[in-house]
Amino acid sequence: MKLIPVQEAVGQVLCHDMTQIIPGEFKGARFRKGHVVTEEDIPVLLSMGKENLYVWEMKPGILHENEAAERLCALCLGDGMARSEVKEGKIEITAEREGLFRVRSEQLVAVNSIDEIMIATRRGNTAVHPGDKLCGTRVIPLVIGEEKLTAAEEAAGTEPLLEILPYKLKKAAVITTGSEVYHGRIEDKFTPVLVKKLAAFGIEVTEHITVDDGMDHICDAIEAVRAKDVDLILCTGGMSVDPDDNTPGAIKASGARIVTYGAPVLPGAMILLGYYEDGTPVLGLPGCVMYAAATIFDLVLPRIAAGVPLEKRDFVVLGEGGLCLGCKPCHYPNCPFGR
Repeated sequence: MKLIPVQEAVGQVLCHDMTQIIPGEFKGARFRKGHVVTEEDIPVLLSMGKENLYVWEMKPGILHENEAAERLCALCLGDGMARSEVKEGKIEITAEREGLFRVRSEQLVAVNSIDEIMIATRRGNTAVHPGDKLCGTRVIPLVIGEEKLTAAEEAAGTEPLLEILPYKLKKAAVITTGSEVYHGRIEDKFTPVLVKKLAAFGIEVTEHITVDDGMDHICDAIEAVRAKDVDLILCTGGMSVDPDDNTPGAIKASGARIVTYGAPVLPGAMILLGYYEDGTPVLGLPGCVMYAAATIFDLVLPRIAAGVPLEKRDFVVLGEGGLCLGCKPCHYPNCPFGR
């Protein structure tokens, strides 16, 4: 930094806050550290008794924090997002629409590995709504070498680091299994839960079949709903390893490619996900989805609703953070579960 006459400070960057005192009216920071001095500021500074100012030496190849934040924001901003004005070197990005929020994680790590640069985002692969905060960008010092921003741009690549995918699936079929429900011995309390969870993603349950125990019954029901215009098939009940629980075997026998039967998540370890040749997903849902506020189903449903194909690794990586702590009351999704 250097000390210069205030009249020569236009376009320079202040190194510290500057306090103004107007007796009986105001006392506080009139100019903040990092402020770029304008022609209009000169009379105010003189009235504050500032004949000279300490400023950062702005040389070619050196960027002010506000300009750097603009370039970092440009790396992040995708469709369906809005940005704030730059304030004290920081820009925030929020969602303008509902959808699945995704982060190009590898590229984000590469950008944040560059000294004096930071981009902080919310967790990816989660549902967002209009107004939700997505990320904040800034550099650490007041001024930064342009070569670091250039390196960040190269690390990020040509696509935005962030995206919001719209939900694609619209119609679902629910197959309720179990003799106790089929024969009316107990009420089906599973389907209403699914109807509510799916509706949050714009998915309507258009087909519902209740079947007796037995693999043939389940296979027939799957065949029947596959002939209908549905985007998603959900089978409830019969998902444990007991000999009379036939749902996993029936889904496999129906021709689905099984991605996983089981996941390192509690509640929800006995989930099954498969896909048919036409891309239609089919899930076998364990009983915990019916009574637990947050389960494995809540963690994967946003991606399924957006039409994002899942593979085994997508479930495996959920092990860290996959233990629900059972808080009363439940705070999901504002909690560590799935994080």
